Amino acid sequence: MNHASVIHEKNTDMLTIDDIIAATGGKVTWSNSDAFTGVSIDSRTIKGKEIFIAIKGKNFDGHDFLHEALKRGSGAIVSFPQAEPIKGKTIIQVRDTLKALQDIAHHMRLKSGIPVVGITGSNGKTTTKELIASILSTRYRVLKNIGNLNNHIGLPLSLIRISDSDEIIVLEMGASAPGEIKELCEIAKPNYGVLTNISHAHLEGFQDIETVRKTKLELLGSVLVAMVNADDSFLMEGIFASRFKGEVIRYGIKNDAEIHATDIKLYEKGSTFLLHIDEGKSIEVHPKLSGMFNIYNVLAAASVGHLFEIDLEYIKNAIDSFKAVSMRLEIREQDGIRVISDVYNANPASMEEAIKEIVRLKKGRAIAVLGDMHELGSYGEEAHKRLGRWMSELPIDIFIAVGPLMSLAASEFSGSVYIVQNALEARELFKGICKTGDTVLVKGSRGIGMEKVIADGS
Repeated sequence: MNHASVIHEKNTDMLTIDDIIAATGGKVTWSNSDAFTGVSIDSRTIKGKEIFIAIKGKNFDGHDFLHEALKRGSGAIVSFPQAEPIKGKTIIQVRDTLKALQDIAHHMRLKSGIPVVGITGSNGKTTTKELIASILSTRYRVLKNIGNLNNHIGLPLSLIRISDSDEIIVLEMGASAPGEIKELCEIAKPNYGVLTNISHAHLEGFQDIETVRKTKLELLGSVLVAMVNADDSFLMEGIFASRFKGEVIRYGIKNDAEIHATDIKLYEKGSTFLLHIDEGKSIEVHPKLSGMFNIYNVLAAASVGHLFEIDLEYIKNAIDSFKAVSMRLEIREQDGIRVISDVYNANPASMEEAIKEIVRLKKGRAIAVLGDMHELGSYGEEAHKRLGRWMSELPIDIFIAVGPLMSLAASEFSGSVYIVQNALEARELFKGICKTGDTVLVKGSRGIGMEKVIADGS
């Protein structure tokens, strides 16, 4: 199949009232504008020609900010009628505003008729998404998630931004409970899927790791082609058991794969390897991304680029010029200390990969400043204890444990260890302990705010 041939011209323009009504079945209670440049759920940042969707969540209600939103925007989608019309504004009433957001995104996706690539897995989703978008952008106009907005609100907000010139959509899909990938697929209708890996992440909303795999594999129910990590045996077992009828493209390093890497050299920053695509086609690439795990992200992205017939030289150029996503394994020098900053999030698999990097890169002392790994549910305590035992076998000179869960890891660590309650305490300790020549890893779940440890001025 020529996957590039599915790219075609679109006839969509601005988001119109007709689009909204067709998608939601809503009722126009007051009309002024017939079309909008987009939607917003934030009354603080809404622009003049956007329409506000008053989403109601567990801890907030957008209707509370409706008056402020209408001062700036052109109208609003609400779930109950206004007491009186608002002059110069469009008001559309729907039964459920969150479902309206999702239904509008679904409507605009179907109206566009362009290919959608969905990406899921436990780790590497955002970096892989950004790499894919960079490679595809060498030939096509690409729409992608804003940042890491990958859930039931963020994904439709990204998808609604479809413009008349977009040719491919690349969407990261996250899940914290069973059924959520299926829900996102029902909104976005992806044609192609990327599965990065399966590991212990966000277990709080899942029964066990089997349920995590089953949830990620919900992506297979929508796609024609799946690009999968051939070296993740747990993932591959699930794909085989799922009896997926579509095309499977494997990428990897160790096991047989259509897209694979050889002659890998890891450097202090970045790497070099031979990228093999199909029989007899290869090219040397020089990604600036550090760590073996990022080679898998590069291979996943190259698989999508090859699927859409991007020339190998263009794939190489996109890989070589790509810069690390902010807050994810950034390596820099700070006052004579090498700092590995990976503070966006953490789970057992990503924590292990980051620790491997400090061991690989250390020249002087290796200092691990690690914060709690959140959302692991009943597995959380054991995961942290296992981490401490594993680290005891590695050349980690000092371990600064941040938070109550990471203190459990500290209790199992056999080397020099300090326990603090929060990132600010860790910052003060860090400043007093570190000296020129040290290599420091700073990592933890987003909620613990590990970026404060190495904020400017430390």
